[in-house]
Formats: sequence, structure tokens, C-alpha cells
Amino acid sequence: MTELKRLARPKYSAFNARKELVYMKRQQTKAEILRKMLGEDRMVLVAGAHDGLSAKLAEKHGFDAIWASGLGISALHTVPDASILSMTEFLQWAVMMNESCSLPVIADCDSGYGNIHNVRQMVEKYEAAKIAGICIEDKVFPKLNSFDDRQQVLVSVDEFCAKIRTAKYVQKDPDFTVIARVEALIAGLGQEEAQYRARAYVEAGADAILIHSKQKTPHEIIEFAKNWTLPVPLIVVPTKYPDITVKELKNLGIRMTIYANQALRASVRAMDEALKRIRQSGTTQVIEQEICSVEEIFNLQNVAKMKEMEQIIYGENK
Repeated sequence: MTELKRLARPKYSAFNARKELVYMKRQQTKAEILRKMLGEDRMVLVAGAHDGLSAKLAEKHGFDAIWASGLGISALHTVPDASILSMTEFLQWAVMMNESCSLPVIADCDSGYGNIHNVRQMVEKYEAAKIAGICIEDKVFPKLNSFDDRQQVLVSVDEFCAKIRTAKYVQKDPDFTVIARVEALIAGLGQEEAQYRARAYVEAGADAILIHSKQKTPHEIIEFAKNWTLPVPLIVVPTKYPDITVKELKNLGIRMTIYANQALRASVRAMDEALKRIRQSGTTQVIEQEICSVEEIFNLQNVAKMKEMEQIIYGENK
């Protein structure tokens, strides 16, 4: 009978020491990191992601956090951003992003997937999944994307405040962040209504206010920010007014800017162009110098870490 080879015990210095370091110092949670960043006097830069790969690329390029984009996740399923997917489906993709990088994830949770009971379920599930924060908007359910040209319908202030109070009542981690997204400017209701709603949401317990606009210039956002006097952070999404700079936003007192869908739009354009040129030319040679190598994909997949693990576990004989 062939004698079975025994697995060599991993060396203490290469294996157990790592585990000890983790236990010696508790690492900050992602919720703590996000909460701390929002309290700092700087601009927090957030990249919209639609899967684990886009989240990892955002981390690579120095963004502070990830926006688990409802538009992006819906687009990957080729369905409209109109509450077609379920909360569970959106959560699954947010978890994928969260596990793919070390950055805090803010989940775009539409209008809360229903009433206060749906909000309760949502907060319990997202918090249990270690998502750092959620953002809900004051539109009806089901909702339309904010840039859809159809009429945008908002819920009453009282109804949305009830959702915020529910979220804050249900959360267990004090660092879990609840962002209230004000759609009054999107719906054409004006500055006075936007300020009224934002202030009511803060009183209801919102940790930050996302003020949204679909104008092609930032004048609505500038006016809102100049009239904002509460100490709660303001967040913007400059999709439709891309000419404003981070420095200009910071000077307005904006605390966070979310580049919500640029990675999605860039990837669609790149894939479309590559596939078109392959089909037209009958060869991939025409694009090989313009696309990443397979080795770059391996790096994003942590293949090197996989090899390192094998070396630690199996030793030189592997």
C-alpha cells in the first residue's frame, strides 16, 4: 500500500501570526469608516458600481466608497430602473460589491421597496449583510428613474418621514448611515419645497441629504447648497451637470459627490465598440492593443493570492 503523504504544517510565522494580528486589533467596520468620512472636512468621492469588478476598479483608483447603483444593477439585468427587480436581487449585487473590495458600500434602495414594513425588512437585511449605508428617495413605489422624462410623483412629507423614522428605529449599529434623497427639484417643485422636505427629513433622523437635479447646469444645486444651514452633510450626483469640479462642490459645503453611472456607461460603450469591430473585421487583432490582457483580469481576480495560499498550505511540494 502506498504510504499517504502527510501535509506539512504551515510555518507559524507565515500562517498563525497573521491570524493573531487580526485578533490583537479590531478593525474598523465599513459603517464606521463611512460615518467617520462624512464627519470630516473633506470631499468624499464615491464611484457608482454595478458589480464586483467595477467596485474593485473604483477601489484601485482611490475612490472612498461605492454606490451600489440601482440603474447599474437594473441595466445588468436589461430591465428598466423602475422597481422591476426585488429588494433581494438588489441586495445580492450590493453584497457582491461589498465582498469584492475593502470600501464601504452605500446601497441605492430606490424608495424603500414599499411602506414602513418593507423599509424595516430592508434595513434589517442590508445591515446584517454589512452594507455601510442605504439611500432612499421620496418618490412613490414603484418609482421611475430620475432622468426619465415622464412625470415624477413624490410621496407626502409625512409618509417619507415615517420611512426614515422606521429605518433609524430598526438599525442596530449606530454607525449604519441612512441617506434621504430629495427629489423635489427633479419633480419640478422648486427650491422652497426641496428645502422644506430636506429639513423635515433631517428632523426625522436622516444622517445625510442627497439633493438631486437633472438640470444641465449646477445652478439648482448651487442655490440649494447656499441656503442650507443645517449641520447635516449634503450629497450630490453631478450626472447632468458634469462641468462642476470637486473643488467647486467643496467650496459650496457639499460633503460627498457620487459619480453614479459613468463606469456603467463607459463599459457599455467599450464593449459595444469592441464587439462591433471584431464582427466587422473578422479578427480580434484590430482591438488587442486597446483592451486589457488576460493577466490583468487575473490580477483583479486575486490569482496571486490563490497561489500564495497554496504555497502556505502545501509548501514547496505543490
